[in-house]
Amino acid sequence: MIDRRQFVGLGALAAGAAATGTWSGALGQISTKMPSGPIVDTTAGKVRGANLGKVQAFKGVPYGGSAAPPNRFMPPQKPKAWTGERDCSKLGPRSPQLLSDFHGFVPPEVEAMDRDEPLSEDCLLLNVWTPSVGTSGKRPVMVWLHGGGYTSGSGGFICYDGAELAGKHDVVVVTVNHRLSVFGYLYLAGLGGEKYATASNVGQLDIVAALEWVRDNIAAFGGDPKNVTLFGQSGGGGKVSTLMAMPSAKGLFHRAIVQSGAAIRGFSPEAATKTTEEFLSRLSLTAKDIDKLQTLPMEKILETSDTFKGKRPPLPMSPVVDGRTLPGGPFDPTAPAQSADVPLLIGTTETEVTFFPGMPLEPMDDAELHKRVKDLVKKASDDQVKQLIAAYHGGRPKDSNTDLFLILSSDAGFRAGVLTEADRKAQQAKAAVYQYYFTWRSPVRDGKLRSFHTIEIPFVFDNVDNCKSMVGSGQDRYALADRMAKAWVAFARTGNPNHAGLPKWDAFDTTKRATMVFDKDCKLVNDPHAAEQKLLRQLQSLT
Repeated sequence: MIDRRQFVGLGALAAGAAATGTWSGALGQISTKMPSGPIVDTTAGKVRGANLGKVQAFKGVPYGGSAAPPNRFMPPQKPKAWTGERDCSKLGPRSPQLLSDFHGFVPPEVEAMDRDEPLSEDCLLLNVWTPSVGTSGKRPVMVWLHGGGYTSGSGGFICYDGAELAGKHDVVVVTVNHRLSVFGYLYLAGLGGEKYATASNVGQLDIVAALEWVRDNIAAFGGDPKNVTLFGQSGGGGKVSTLMAMPSAKGLFHRAIVQSGAAIRGFSPEAATKTTEEFLSRLSLTAKDIDKLQTLPMEKILETSDTFKGKRPPLPMSPVVDGRTLPGGPFDPTAPAQSADVPLLIGTTETEVTFFPGMPLEPMDDAELHKRVKDLVKKASDDQVKQLIAAYHGGRPKDSNTDLFLILSSDAGFRAGVLTEADRKAQQAKAAVYQYYFTWRSPVRDGKLRSFHTIEIPFVFDNVDNCKSMVGSGQDRYALADRMAKAWVAFARTGNPNHAGLPKWDAFDTTKRATMVFDKDCKLVNDPHAAEQKLLRQLQSLT
């Protein structure tokens, strides 16, 4: 039960290949009509990219083999070598996923960023943007992990395009496609016996394989394999956090940036096994039938993971603390020891929740604000709710009731996890931590979306002109994009985000809690809005 657009995309791909002799995705992407472009020799064969003005781009580069049966649910394999030159001038397919997990769920302003690449289990591909190829570059390498939780998305979104970041700031940018949803996070190790003992966290292991590819190949693209920064937003931030606790990823990256997506606790094997049992039951299968999963069409797997428009709960998918690929944590009860020497930059946006459906965007009166806050901190008394609202009013006297509720809701969810992760990393006292808070409000949709989840991405990628649906067309975009991109690049280059365009950015600690506030005017604030957030956490902890 694949969305019609997926069938159209796959059909168009095949028709175009037949007409031009250029095949992509699972068909190999070996071309008989090769366009001109830069050529790089990788460990699996030569790839030909495209010249894009200031940068050279290589898209759909294989870092792993096909994950179709019999490799479905299993750890990634090395890509098969090829002869000749592989055309890597266009994006390849993304992991199988339900379009309903993204389209119609996110704001249309963000949905416009999706290029809707076709789906394939042959999706272990990455994209590289570089100012120039050749081993003399030694540029910092920035590897982006996309959002969409663990169930949707790809490295091909318009807002993730690395051309501007690479061309303006002299870095090599890599975006990664990896397996998602049940294809990447179904836990079979608890039911499948010895044959499936390694069928755990394979979506994360795909990313490890991509980092191994970077280690072995990125020098030929002008990058420094000894200076690799992982960065990601939302689910991508959770993936970065998880990789910080995965032994197989140790030494493959040297800095970490987590944007609006902390991962404190992983999924337990017991809970993950129950999810697998539910998945099998939807297929009328039991544990002894696991081998049959390799024979099912991709479409059937997707159909079974669907919620049928709310008629049954979604299957929870996230990394599992399996004791092997992920021994613990990731950040519970402390920051992971294996990445103690990895500097961390971490933060959130002010109104993360305006990204999600059902959030109030119109004016509300005092009674509605009280009711909504009461629903958020259910165990609090009416007097405690009034006290909390008064604290938020005191910290933001110019904000409306709707503003306050949206900020409060964002603090209760996204910001709480990020603060916990920052605290535990700082307590480790082995590497620097830098925290930010993004409060610039987008003018799109008459400003109602405010500082929504994902809004900082065009600024980080210095890509605002290609993302007007998200950030509008105001002139103030450019200065903020320059400041943020330079900070991210400085951090990637040295582990310190300071540069001449920003006020001095002190490292975060558990005493001063220095935080860079990104807005039209950027400023360093110690523990911004601490009093109201402390009260919120106290009321959230009531039992």
